[in-house]
Amino acid sequence: MDGVAHKIRAIIEEFKLNNYSFSKRIGVTSTTVDSIVNGRPQPDGTRKKTKPGYDVLKAIIEEFDIDPDYLFGKSTQMLKAASSNMTSYSGMPQVVAVNQTGNENVVYVPIKARAGYLNGYGDAEYIETLPSFNMPHLTNGSYRCFEVYGNSMVRTFFDGDLVFGKYVESLSDIKDGRIYVIVSKNDGIVLKRVINRIEERGKLILKSDNKNGNYPTYTIDAEEVMEVWYVTMFASKQMPEPVDIYDRLHELESQLVTLKESMQN
Repeated sequence: MDGVAHKIRAIIEEFKLNNYSFSKRIGVTSTTVDSIVNGRPQPDGTRKKTKPGYDVLKAIIEEFDIDPDYLFGKSTQMLKAASSNMTSYSGMPQVVAVNQTGNENVVYVPIKARAGYLNGYGDAEYIETLPSFNMPHLTNGSYRCFEVYGNSMVRTFFDGDLVFGKYVESLSDIKDGRIYVIVSKNDGIVLKRVINRIEERGKLILKSDNKNGNYPTYTIDAEEVMEVWYVTMFASKQMPEPVDIYDRLHELESQLVTLKESMQN
């Protein structure tokens, strides 16, 4: 079984995952994967590897489209398909950051890291170079923090604001009119209000909240989408303009009086 463990490690490396993200993809704990690949510590200082069960092997084969013969040393071709590129949207981020307690950290993607993120979002080594931190109330999912760039969402978000997004497990889960961070092959990282037309047309419609600039609505094909993060929270340096409710009421009252006088005359 040492041979199988070596093959599983090769699969993890091929898809640029770590043990934790790999375990999530196949539905087991990270401890299980670590015991298979690295082994459990023994009293004498050695490590004893755990034999992967049928369910684990089956999950690996189905999730990553692995040739079963590869796992058992009968073939050198890892994938059934000719290409190793995964074209379908993944149900979880390819890489996540984990703290010492085994809980996920929020990875921060500043503006200056945007270009690198497009190439490194699935690279564990790259993700480790980005700042990460724990947010105790952001649980039950994977989160990223993105720095807002530009003015296309002004009146809702401003340049330099921080938005916290929860990973969307399926494109069909995108709700019309809500705000998402979309990571795509051609458009990079964008923050937009989204209309979901995946089922009808295989597309997402992306809209800007800023109506004063040149920010037209456009569409993006589903196969271009690499990651989607639903914005659940934000932090801003911009303080909202004060609204004097009394001034508004006075103005409304004045208009009513003027209208009443006009009708009487």
